[in-house]
Amino acid sequence: MSFRKAIRLACGFAGGSAVLVCAAVAADNHGYFGERCRFRKTLTALQAAQPAAWPTTNGWDYNWDKRDPSSMVNGKRKESAGDGGNPDGENNKPKATRYICLIRHSQYNLKGEGDKERILTPLGREQAELTGQRLAALGLKYNVLIHSSMTRATETANIISKYLPGVELVSCDLLREGAPIEPVPPVTHWKPEAVQYHEDGARIEAAFRRYIHRADPKQKEDSYEIIVCHANVIRYFVCRALQFPPEGWLRMGLNNGSITWLTIRPNGRVALRSLGDSGFMPPDKLSRT
Repeated sequence: MSFRKAIRLACGFAGGSAVLVCAAVAADNHGYFGERCRFRKTLTALQAAQPAAWPTTNGWDYNWDKRDPSSMVNGKRKESAGDGGNPDGENNKPKATRYICLIRHSQYNLKGEGDKERILTPLGREQAELTGQRLAALGLKYNVLIHSSMTRATETANIISKYLPGVELVSCDLLREGAPIEPVPPVTHWKPEAVQYHEDGARIEAAFRRYIHRADPKQKEDSYEIIVCHANVIRYFVCRALQFPPEGWLRMGLNNGSITWLTIRPNGRVALRSLGDSGFMPPDKLSRT
């Protein structure tokens, strides 16, 4: 191997190829660089810059929502189908895409003693109006508007619904705010008791399983659903849906009234189209309380 080729190998690593630098190391070990090569120091530096262990992944779990068609077919029927195919499997395949808009509630009165007193502020009501206008302007055929039963989320949903006439309004206790899982890294300003993680975490996970999944095989057309809830719930949903470590949920920030958009394809693929979009609001209307 010539000196010039060896340099190309190392330069290939600089461009992002770990395989090429391994080949350069092997060439050096066999003495192909020779005494005339002063490139060994550079090669050593490149080796030192390489991570000790490259990250690995087990790949995407297509059955993350336990709705993969192959896992929903009765075993005996699957065997009886033989070489002729599996009609049950075809019938169980989802055909529609679900578009889910996760809306964080608007700004509310932080000094309220209980949930009933934590109503929207004047700014919060303006924010809800702007969010409702934005959703209406998208011109989508929304199927349902689901909201947390907490006061601030209910008020936000009621204001938004004015701009979406005919869309069913549904309240759900599972979507109430809480502590989904202990965050990593930990924070000093917010430390719920372990029992709160235990109770809230199970409830919020139950909400995720109820609302975030691929379409039912019986669903014929794509659906557009709105869920008005809370920052902790939305951030946890995003991590779980994208199969990111759920402990990282607190690393994201969401403005009041912002829109987070998830897309779930029939094959189980999930995409995050937007996270905390609030660009439709004037700068003086933005808040993150």
